[in-house]
Amino acid sequence: MNLISNPSNGSIHILKQDALALQEFRNDIDISLLACIDRNPGVRYRELLRIFHLGNGVLTYHLSILERIGKIRADRRKNKITRYYLTGVPDEDTYLIGQMKNKVSRQLILFILEHDQCTFGEIVENSGKAPSTISWHLNRLRDAGIISVSLGDRSQHYTIVDSREVKKILVIYKDAFLDKIVDNYIGIMDQL
Repeated sequence: MNLISNPSNGSIHILKQDALALQEFRNDIDISLLACIDRNPGVRYRELLRIFHLGNGVLTYHLSILERIGKIRADRRKNKITRYYLTGVPDEDTYLIGQMKNKVSRQLILFILEHDQCTFGEIVENSGKAPSTISWHLNRLRDAGIISVSLGDRSQHYTIVDSREVKKILVIYKDAFLDKIVDNYIGIMDQL
């Protein structure tokens, strides 16, 4: 990059062709970020750092520009997790997508969706996770309003509050949830 200094006022100027190259580089990063956020709605800041190998400040700069010009929206929750979405993703979808980006939560949601009114024991047995882990995730999903818990004879039964909405999210944003469980579920839904 060619810099020209002006000794009279101490300023430094970038030559026009270098400024254009710098603008093109910035645009390439912005376009790549937009494409990544489009493919992965609800992507977290740390994931973007890993994908793009950019410095913390550089990524923050580009994300803030994209947010300021209205191309993306940053969803900052009270748990201090920031997720990024294109501005076209409806607000009601962002919350559910954010919850489903967690693999264990997504597995639990899919299991409960397939086995309505299932018990804690059935969920633990199917998940292969420790009961305490399952309990933590179920409480989180209940607090988020995604699942409900009802008392049965001797156990609690779990069900999805709005199964149509969950199914819609799974189908529309299936590429954001890259795993076999979602692919299998989508395959079953396509056959029906």
